[in-house]
Amino acid sequence: MVKTPSTIVLHGLATCDACRTARAVLREAGRNVILRDLRSQAPDAAEVARWQAAFGSDLLNRRSTTWRRLPELDRAGDPVALMVTYPTLIKRSLIEADEGMHLGWTDATRAAFGL
Repeated sequence: MVKTPSTIVLHGLATCDACRTARAVLREAGRNVILRDLRSQAPDAAEVARWQAAFGSDLLNRRSTTWRRLPELDRAGDPVALMVTYPTLIKRSLIEADEGMHLGWTDATRAAFGL
């Protein structure tokens, strides 16, 4: 019996170029990928806290338009609460699979999937 790879959950945005690329490449490699659009399916605090425990401060996308538009007072707040309130602050692509959790569509992420 041949083991089939489990489903990959790609947390990101449907409009994100990196998310679209990651999803397409993984599907071309025969993987089952589900895109979870963070705008329509926002994460809760426990989920964001789990991701932050794994990725630390790298999880918060300080280069995003959302971040640049936030007042300084909001930027100084709790990062988990910020990402729950503004899910577009979560760095993309955030990928969960049997191969572990990966942040960003990087060479290391692709290597983890044998790409």
